[in-house]
Formats: sequence, structure tokens, C-alpha cells
Amino acid sequence: MQKNLDQLVDEAERIGVIGSPSSTSEMALDILAGAVNKKLVGELALFRYHQDGLSHYALGQITEVKLRNVWHEDPTMRSLIRQRGRVDAVSERQDTHLGEMTISAVFSAGSNGYRPSILGTVPATGTPIHLVNDAVLSELLSPYRDQLFYLGHVYGSKPLLPLWFKHFDTGPQGAGEAYHLGIFGKTGSGKSVLAKMILLAYARYPKMALLVIDPQGEFAKEARGEEVPGEFRLPMKDVLERLKKPVQVHGVRDLVLDRWELFAQILYESPFFEQLSIPKGENRQLAASTLADRLQRAKVTLKDLHTHESFDRAWMLLGDENVQKVFYRTEGSRARFQSMYDQADRNFFFTNYWLPVTQLFREDRQGAQKVERLLAALFNPDQAQRPLVVIDLSAEQATQTTGSLNTLPLFGGDQLQSPRPPLFWNEMIQALVIKRLLEGIRTAAEYAYKQNRSLNTLVLMDEAHRLAPREDPDSEEKKAVRGILIDAARTTRKYGVGWLFISQTLSSLHREILEQLRIFFFGFGLGMGAEFKALSELVGGRSKALDLYQLFRDPHSSFDIASREYSFMTIGPVSPLSFAGTPLFFNAFNTVKEFLDTNKLG
Repeated sequence: MQKNLDQLVDEAERIGVIGSPSSTSEMALDILAGAVNKKLVGELALFRYHQDGLSHYALGQITEVKLRNVWHEDPTMRSLIRQRGRVDAVSERQDTHLGEMTISAVFSAGSNGYRPSILGTVPATGTPIHLVNDAVLSELLSPYRDQLFYLGHVYGSKPLLPLWFKHFDTGPQGAGEAYHLGIFGKTGSGKSVLAKMILLAYARYPKMALLVIDPQGEFAKEARGEEVPGEFRLPMKDVLERLKKPVQVHGVRDLVLDRWELFAQILYESPFFEQLSIPKGENRQLAASTLADRLQRAKVTLKDLHTHESFDRAWMLLGDENVQKVFYRTEGSRARFQSMYDQADRNFFFTNYWLPVTQLFREDRQGAQKVERLLAALFNPDQAQRPLVVIDLSAEQATQTTGSLNTLPLFGGDQLQSPRPPLFWNEMIQALVIKRLLEGIRTAAEYAYKQNRSLNTLVLMDEAHRLAPREDPDSEEKKAVRGILIDAARTTRKYGVGWLFISQTLSSLHREILEQLRIFFFGFGLGMGAEFKALSELVGGRSKALDLYQLFRDPHSSFDIASREYSFMTIGPVSPLSFAGTPLFFNAFNTVKEFLDTNKLG
């Protein structure tokens, strides 16, 4: 085995030798004359050396190339060059090219194959440095071949960058614990496509459950097999079918809310009370909470709120002077409210203001289920193939009115055939539903922990910077969502629940969430201002890595789609080549076929 790898290394292209000064963290390279015209920045390189009597192989990426010509630095020579442009005896001929290489992984060759090691010494100057190719990586990582997954090529180079995404349980290909991931980059940097690739990496494990909380509806469309804008159309539905991974897509209409406080909060947000002359504020909060409390006392159930009987009871309560005194203390305010109440069209109120709210709590909708039941099915460990569940919380799903006709009863015994009414929906309601989902996840995780079992689940949260901002949100509901997310990032890892946060920014995402992330992917767009400062803090002051990151091009600055490069810097235990904790750089696949063929998903 060792001879085989040595042969492959000897056959690989030699680009330079170890120079001086070098250290165990960063190597100086004296680049050979035959390689000075090659693109070397970003390339993955390797050198052999002996340590403790064993052959070792150190790998790393070249982060910088410098040109030195000491004659050109001499003041007298500079004056001559200014007049002639060049001096044939020294210009170009006396140039030296110096590279810098950051070591990311070291392997030692033993009787049981290649094992991780450390660079505990600095090899001698003149030690050859070779470019790594796929054959070398395949041999070096042969014991782990079945665990490897590929998202793209080494930055600006041809070899595939091996990564691994292990499930969160013990056993074969298991990490033994959950961890959190983050994908960051500007719009158009390839975040969503990379997240879908990573989802498919985890979908290979039958006993791993996946939950996607999708505020924009993009992941839901992919899972349904619908067309999604963009040139990289990943056939997620077909791939998941080939992997035999059950897929469930639930829209807002498929979720049954099950808390009275949610009803009061959503009714407060809706136009219901506004049309009765109660503006947003303390009075409307009192009116909504009082109405919910009185309906509960009257034995009205949440699942029956959509019926005319429940509406009649609610309408009658609002006409009661004693109820009105709770939210309007002055007689003039009550008189104004009573006037609006008397003039209101009850049928219109029922259809346009009551139903859009109460439909969220209705259990007899086709295919609908309570949040608790949905999460219980997701977390059930006894399933042979645990599912991928996508919760589509987009406004498009909530306001959709197409579909079968509903028969709506009118006062006086008449009936109206109407398309299903739209649900009342805005950002605040979305936050309330997300809060309910997060509470359910936390409760289920705590219950499983008491039973000494890991949930082995990844939760993907899109638009994380909106849900967990660094600055205080402008509403109590959004503050509650942020608080639960921060708490979940801190506590659910030990329950076997990992999170994948996707965000356009680093600086605006709450610091406590960033501190809990184990694996990072940074796309284009974080190279300036507050974003770059936040990135520098996370990378730990590795200036050469940051210099290389700043070379990333905007994918949309390319001349055509075929030449687009979606570049990423990754930090954390996501690759067998990064156990030293140093950043790795890669270009994500820009064709669907290459991604599917490389990972045998086609």
C-alpha cells in the first residue's frame, strides 16, 4: 500500500521544494522554474517526510505566491531600470518565486493503512512538493471511500475535494453526536444550491430524519419537483426517490395550530378588530385575549372555531356590554364600538375576517395534522426509512385559493359555493407558526433525551438572519422566536438534533448562534465592512486564508453560465483533509450532472 502511494506521489507533478523560513503551521515554497507560469494559488499540494520512524504525508493549500528579485530592489539598479525598462542580466533571470502553503492534514503510513497524524517537525529544505491529484487522494483515503461526499473541486483546480457528512448517531458512518452548520453568502452566491446538496448527503442515511423550515417556499418547490428559477436545477425529488427517502411537503394549510394563545395573537394581527374600530395597541390585545378566554370558558374548541355556531358565540360576546368594558373603559369608546358592531355585515365578517384566521385551527382539512403529531412521526426512531419533511411557510401557500369548492353556510339557512378561503398570513403569523414548530422540536428532543435515545435529526433553517437577528426584533413574537432558536442551538445538540442555518449575512446573525456552529461554509460577498470583520473573528486571524477568500469572484460577473464559479471557504471537521482546523477552499459543481455522477446519485 505504501509503495503504491509513493509511486502515485512520484508520478504527480512536482512544483517546488520546501524553502526557508518554514514552520509547523506554514511552509515556505521555493517554486521550480517549470512551475512559475502555472496557476498555483488555491492548489492542493503534498510533501513526504519521516517522523518517528514512519513515512508521513502532509497536505495543504497554497495560499499565496510572491516574486522576489533582490537586484531589482537595489536603488542603483532601480534607477537603471527606470531608464531602460529592464536589465537583461538580472530581469526575469534572477527572479525567485516564493509560495506559502498552509498545512491542513497529515497522514502517517502504518501497517493498518493511513492514519491522521500531526506535523511535529519541519522537513529539510529541498523536500519535493507535488500537486495532489484524484489518484493520490483516492489511495490516501481508500479506507473511508464509502463515507466521502463531494460538493466540488479544489479551488481553481481539478481534483475533487473530499468531504464527509456523518449522521448524528453512533455506529457506521456516525459522528456520535449532532453538530450545527452554517452557510453564509450574498444573494446569488450559491447558498441554497449548496444547502440542497448537503441535504442529499444526509438523505443517504435511512435512520436520519431531515426537517426543512422554509419561509420562502424554495425547498418545498424542489421537493415537489416544481420548476425553480436558476440555471442549477437540482432534481431533488428524483434523487430522493432513488435513495428511497420518504418526502413530505406540508404547506400552511396542512398544519393545525393547537394553542389558544396563538388564536388570540393571530386574531390581534388580523383585520377583524380593526374593522370594529379597535386599533392596534393595548385595547385590541385585551379584546383578543378576552374573546379567546370567554370562548374557552364557553366550551368552544379550537377545531370548531371555523363553524357558524362558534362565530355566533364570539359575535354575541362582543355585543355584551360587560365584555366591552374589559377593553373599553370609557362610555364614548364603547358607544363608538357598538355603532360599528351594529352596522357590520355579519356574513361579510364571517367569510372575510373570521374564517381566514380560524381555518388555521381546523382539524378536518384534507391532509391536515397537528404540529405535535407531525413532529412525533418525524422523530419516530422505529421507521426503516425516516423522512425528509419540508414545512412551506411561504405567503404564496397561505393565500392560495385555488382548489375544490367549499360550501359556506350563510345566516338564514342559505349556502354559498366558494373556493377555499385564503388564510390570514403575514410575517408576524409566520413567526408565530415557526415559534410553535420550534417549541415542538424542543419538547420532543427533551422527551427523547429522557428515554436515552438520540433523535438523529438535522433541521434546516432558511433566512436565519431574519429569525435570529443580532439586534432586538421589533415585536415580542419575533423576540420569542429568536430566544427559542438561540436556546435550541445551545441545548439540542446533546439530544441528537443539529441545525443548518442559511443566512445572507454574518454580522446581523446573533452571536450566540454563530458561537455554537461547528462547520461553516462562506460564499462570495463577505469581504467588506462589518461582514469581513465578523468573518475575520471566526477564521481566527488567519490572514493568508482571508486574502485567498477575498480573491473570490462574484459568480454573476462571469461571461456566461458555463464559466460561473461558486467558490466557498469551509472551516470545521467537514473533510478528512481539514482535521487541523485550517480553512479549505473549493469551487462547487456548476453542473447538475457532474454532482450526481460524482456522488453516484444519478
